[in-house]
Amino acid sequence: MTRAFLLLFLAWQSPSPAVLQHLQAGADAEKQGHYGVAITEFRKATELEPKNADGFLRLGQAYLENHDYPGAIPPLKQALKLSPELLPAHQLLGYALLAEGYAPEAVPHLEKAQDETALGIAQLEAGKLAEAVTTLQAALTKRPNDPDLLYYFGRASGLLSKQSIDTLLTAYPDSGRAHQAMAENYYVLRQMPQAEKEFLDAIKLRPDIPKIHLELGLVYAGSSQWSKAEDAFRAETKLQPGNAEAAYRLGNALLQQGKVREARAELERSNGLQAEMPETLYSLGKAASLEGDAAAAEKHWKKVIELEGNGSLAAQAHFGLAALYRKQAKSDQAEKEMEEFKKLQDSGTATETPQ
Repeated sequence: MTRAFLLLFLAWQSPSPAVLQHLQAGADAEKQGHYGVAITEFRKATELEPKNADGFLRLGQAYLENHDYPGAIPPLKQALKLSPELLPAHQLLGYALLAEGYAPEAVPHLEKAQDETALGIAQLEAGKLAEAVTTLQAALTKRPNDPDLLYYFGRASGLLSKQSIDTLLTAYPDSGRAHQAMAENYYVLRQMPQAEKEFLDAIKLRPDIPKIHLELGLVYAGSSQWSKAEDAFRAETKLQPGNAEAAYRLGNALLQQGKVREARAELERSNGLQAEMPETLYSLGKAASLEGDAAAAEKHWKKVIELEGNGSLAAQAHFGLAALYRKQAKSDQAEKEMEEFKKLQDSGTATETPQ
């Protein structure tokens, strides 16, 4: 666990031959996984030389390797009493305390050892959420694909976010941001009437909040109230003309109402703001097809397939291409596209009926 530290420590220790014999016997037992024997040997070393920090360090480590966390704590504390700057003892004691639920007590030891992963977890468990997020994020830069780190970072971030929102709702319950936060919660819970009310209340108080009209538009789009969705998305595009998603959402709302020419123009604007968004390209293909521009529709849908691979939008693009080729009497190509669509449909990828 901390063998590099231990080797450095042993290099400057000079225990008696009898103590060395027990330390070596304990180390040999550890290598073979005989932790009970190792504990006995290391304990004998501490009895022979009770002022030698190394014996207590090795004893604590053996307890840890035997998953006896309560047993590890006293010898590790004694090691630090004898040698306060012994980093391996700080690290191991931090592990033992954390495993036993003493997170606040573990924090300073893990800080001393500079163990970012364990420290971030200890900070999280101790309720130091902001510190935990910072520490775990630093750890993730070194091990970005560690599932445990990803879990703890996500948990810390989520709890910190909830803490902030709870403070907002308690301290400023009638503010525009409080109504927005409540609306977003209702939206996640799919309680659309309540979400709509809270968004409208927020807009009355703060009509200039970025993305709030966009969020209200998503509420209307979720219940196919496309005219109201159009108004909300249009308000967002006026507030944020450089927002590619708002332009896409407005274009899609227009398309759903059959306003094809206006929709296509807005979708082209979205694509210009942020190129190759698959959702925008799919809708552009649909708009082009409705206007009889087969070449543009084919181009956009093929690009969706290239970008999405086996995603649901790729399935819809295959379906659209099949219809396009049938109109052009390209039966072989149409059949091939339908086969691709059905493959994705059978695999569960095509979860939506193409519109």
